[in-house]
Amino acid sequence: MQMTPMIESFVMHFGEMGSRWGFNRTVGQMYALLVISEAPLSANQIAEALSVSRGNVSMGLKELQSWQLIKQHHIAGDRKEYYQSAGTIWEMANKVFEERRKREMDPTLSLLRGIILENPDSPEEVYAQQRLQEIHDLLETISKWTSELQQMNPDTLGTLMKLGSGVGKVIDMKNKLIKPSQKKEIKTEDESK
Repeated sequence: MQMTPMIESFVMHFGEMGSRWGFNRTVGQMYALLVISEAPLSANQIAEALSVSRGNVSMGLKELQSWQLIKQHHIAGDRKEYYQSAGTIWEMANKVFEERRKREMDPTLSLLRGIILENPDSPEEVYAQQRLQEIHDLLETISKWTSELQQMNPDTLGTLMKLGSGVGKVIDMKNKLIKPSQKKEIKTEDESK
């Protein structure tokens, strides 16, 4: 498979981005190639297109399969295994986020929960636990929020994303209109529920 300059530009950039998302550059390039390729590709075609070893491609394909980002495809009469991206772009984004949550956020939340449950031995540890509780609560909120977003269908999620900045403006306007004393009353009412 020959890559055009346009495709090569995207594939190389995606490789750099992949390293920020939790997998190495070559795996990112492999995935990019599979995402934009209309036809399934064999490991040999991937190795040739990216000028990497067949062994490197084999390891990368296993990693992409563990992330559930690609699927095998068989062609009648051909013994080779072919690969293609699995699902839509929205599904890809959900899978990447879910894997990152499992590998990064869940272990951090577990560590924070354990530390917060310990009995502090000094005022420094009391303060540290308070700060760690804040970090835990923020990560827990983000985790719950993103989990709810992942349950939405792509059309609803797209609409919500388009509303994002508008919602922020509405909240800012509400905050300007409600006097500080009213905010305390509203907060007290919400806490009593």
